[in-house]
Amino acid sequence: MSLKRTNVYADPEDLAIIKEAAKRRGISEAEIIRQGIHLAAMANRVWDEPLFSRSFEGPGRTPSKAEVRDAVADAVRRETDSGTAE
Repeated sequence: MSLKRTNVYADPEDLAIIKEAAKRRGISEAEIIRQGIHLAAMANRVWDEPLFSRSFEGPGRTPSKAEVRDAVADAVRRETDSGTAE
């Protein structure tokens, strides 16, 4: 994956939280910021197709908050474990 350098202004309190999280997780501050940028980009993306369509095969019910949280946490862990961390 090719990366492009950019500069942003951030609140010092947010940067302190990122610094602590990076130390706790054993990854770089830059990786946490890249993950945040990716989440922001995906949250604002305009999709060609609706997320839920008639072909979507789900459990037939709305997942609980805990199920959504666990699914997201598992995805982040898989991405981090796959070697994307510096």
